[in-house]
Order: sequence, then structure tokens, then C-alpha cells
Amino acid sequence: MKIRLLGPLDRYVLSEFLKILAATALGFPILVIVIDITENLQKYLYRHIPIMDLVKAYFYQLPESSFQVIPAAVLFATVFSIGGFTRHSEISAAKASGISFYRFIAPIAVGALLATIIDLGVGAAMPGANSRRDELLGEKRSGESVTRSNFTFATEQGRVYKVASADANTGSLDRVEIERKGQWPDYPTYMIYARSGHWTPRNGWMLKSGVIHVLTGDSSNFTVSFDSLRDRHLTEPPKNLLANNKAPDEMGFVDLGKFIASMERSGTDVNQLRVERMLKIAIPATCMIIMLFGAPLATSSQRGGAAYGVGVSLGTTVIFLMLVQLTQAVGGKGLVNPELAAWLPGVLFLAVGGTLLARVRT
Repeated sequence: MKIRLLGPLDRYVLSEFLKILAATALGFPILVIVIDITENLQKYLYRHIPIMDLVKAYFYQLPESSFQVIPAAVLFATVFSIGGFTRHSEISAAKASGISFYRFIAPIAVGALLATIIDLGVGAAMPGANSRRDELLGEKRSGESVTRSNFTFATEQGRVYKVASADANTGSLDRVEIERKGQWPDYPTYMIYARSGHWTPRNGWMLKSGVIHVLTGDSSNFTVSFDSLRDRHLTEPPKNLLANNKAPDEMGFVDLGKFIASMERSGTDVNQLRVERMLKIAIPATCMIIMLFGAPLATSSQRGGAAYGVGVSLGTTVIFLMLVQLTQAVGGKGLVNPELAAWLPGVLFLAVGGTLLARVRT
């Protein structure tokens, strides 16, 4: 038996869904940009930013503006397309022809899956676009001191670094103490004290003016002084030794994971960063979940018209964004596992949507 996956009805349903999705996904970011221009135009004029640079900057802002909007656009497209089908009795006609409600909305699920893939791509493009936008708008301040004092950093090889101060701009460390605990004479414990350290991309970290104490556990303990010592074990560049509040915006999923690992080894609280990292996947996945939530809502009122659709979509979007903010706070404080916190809004909407979908007359 041959099954047609994209028959005339499927193409019609999918096209109606995609029309509304495209209009909403493009319209919302443009609205955000217009509001931002209204608020900040005087500041940009004061900086004497060329008009073309300003246009380019707002072009690079589109990924960030679109990332959280796409799930909301899926909701609007689902509610308005299914609401239209309901008001015009097209769903009733399909049911009379033996097509269930679940089969009728299958093309919308395909559209939501496409939106998920697009949102993942937008999220991947966002870090680079944000960096370029900040450069064009003069938001990045060169020479700004990024320092940290009195912290500990543990490498994957078990070496523990105690640093009096570090400066990411100059790539320098001050008063470094390194300890590696051994287990037997052939793998002795040693401690290194250095007055300073300096980073170069070619050679890595170079320690200056220090001593090495090797402790073998017997009378053969010894100490060696050095003028300079290349540390091949510490491969982290200066910025990875310091907490960076903009890391989620400036790094992709993989790079942010590496950054979080280095921050954990330095003793930094990374719960907020872990939530932000998982949201890079959880928010796009919400496109599918929000479609399952919006489909039964769109059939609950045949006479509500556009006002009903707008009310349901806006109300649900506001609730979703509030839940994202709430879970960021809860996960950032460590009250809930950070990765789990990022998925809580989606899980909640999936549970409610699944319940509503199960009650729809098919």
C-alpha cells in the first residue's frame, strides 16, 4: 500500500502554517530592532557611528533577536493556522473524510521540526554575529582591565595552581604556586613557586624567577631554582582562567562547554553558565513542544477569531519567557540541576500540551 506523505491536503496545511511562521519570525525581530533604535539612536549618533555600520550592526543582531522568537512564532503559526481551519470547518470536513485530527496536523509538526533546525542554526550563528555587532556599535572597550585575584585552578592532570592575581589583557600571572601530589618515588610530589608568569600564543605559559621543590618521601628531596620555566601542562589561555559574564553570548555550545570546564577547575561557580549552555538546545527544541501545546488550544474556540488567537499566543509566550527567566535563576543558584532547569519550561509545556492533545476529538 503506497502512502503519500505530502498529498494536496498536507501541502495546503503546511503552506498556511509556513506563511504565518515566516511573517511572525521576521516581524518580531524587526519590531525589537525598531524599539532598540528608538532607545539608543542618540547614543550611537554621539559615537559618530557611520550609517552603514549601524545598518550592518542591526543585521548582525538578527540572530539574537530571532533565537527566542522562533518558538513564539511557531506558537502563533500553529494557533492561527489551526484556528483558521477550525473556523472554516476544514478540520470537520477532514474528519468526515476519515482523516483524524492528529493526521491533519502532521504537516504542522513537520514545519515545527523545520523551525527547530533553523533555530539551532540561528543559535550557532549568534556568538559570531554578537561579537561583530558589538564591534560595529563600539560596545567592546579595548584596554578594559579583566583581572582576578587569589584563586585556585585545577588542571585535568591533577596539578593545582594558586594564583595571587591574573590579568587577561596582559596575559600575566603574579605569584604562582603549583602543587602536584605524587604517590611513589618514581612519581614524586613537587611544588613550584614562581614570582610571575606570562602567556604567549606560541609558547604558552612561561614562569619567571622561581624554585622547584621535589619531595620523594626520603632523604633525596631537593630544590632547584630557575630563571624561566615553560609550563607545558597549563594550556588554558588567560581569558579561560577568568570568569566572563558574556561567555554565553560570545561562545557556541561546544566552546562554552570547554570554557565551563576550565572555570570549574578554577573554582568558579558555573551554574548560570551551565543553564545558559543547555538553553542553546532547549529553546530550539521548544518549537516542537509548543506546537503540541498550541494545536489543541486553537480548536477550543471556534468563534474567538483573531483576538482569541492573539490572546492565547501572547499569553503563552509571556508565560514561557517568564518560566525561562525563573529556571535561569533557580538553576543559577544551584537549587535545581542547571541542565535540568533549562528543560523545565519545555517539560511543563509538554505535559500540559500532551494532556490537552489527548482530549481533542479526533
